[in-house]
Amino acid sequence: MNTTMVHFLVEEPSMAELIQAIAPKVLPEVHIRTVPFQSKQDLLKKLSKRLRGYARSRPPGLRIVVLVDRDSQDCLKLKQVLEDHVHEARLTTRSTTTGADYDVLVRIVVEELESWYFGDWDAVRTTYPKVSARAIHKQAFKDPDAIRGGTWERFERVLKKHGYFGGGLRKIEAARAIGRHMEPSRNTSLSFRCFWEALREFRPESAGA
Repeated sequence: MNTTMVHFLVEEPSMAELIQAIAPKVLPEVHIRTVPFQSKQDLLKKLSKRLRGYARSRPPGLRIVVLVDRDSQDCLKLKQVLEDHVHEARLTTRSTTTGADYDVLVRIVVEELESWYFGDWDAVRTTYPKVSARAIHKQAFKDPDAIRGGTWERFERVLKKHGYFGGGLRKIEAARAIGRHMEPSRNTSLSFRCFWEALREFRPESAGA
């Protein structure tokens, strides 16, 4: 498939802001559209209807990405729920299709969007220069996908400690600002790398790779 458009169905506006900032870095010639829902529950409730709409009138060259946080759910079970929605709409997914000619990519953020920020601490420090470089070397933060106690809460505490967001983390603002400085190739989050490598398959030159 010659991908000319990618629509990202995401669970919240902050995730949409991050995607708008980083997706053009790998897909500069592709039209990017984000469709934010109000929560994961809202996305799950409305996903089937949205996908059926795509199945009826999907233009040539469109790919769909469904992206949600894992939170505390079982990753494989959550992914299967999302894939079942896709298959019920009679669309195909990367997991069940041989080759690169599929309709929908399903990806899970482990465990929350802020884990991807921990995975690119240089981007965080460029955005918020007072944040310590040493903060990321704490044992609890070494694996961004294994941070416990609520990733966004941990991220908020680090930024508050260094003088930012005293009134609480403004997620949309942070996503937009950090996204501008993210370098995907250096991100240490495994869930981010899985997401990013799949997006790379949408590039025209990937067809012959």
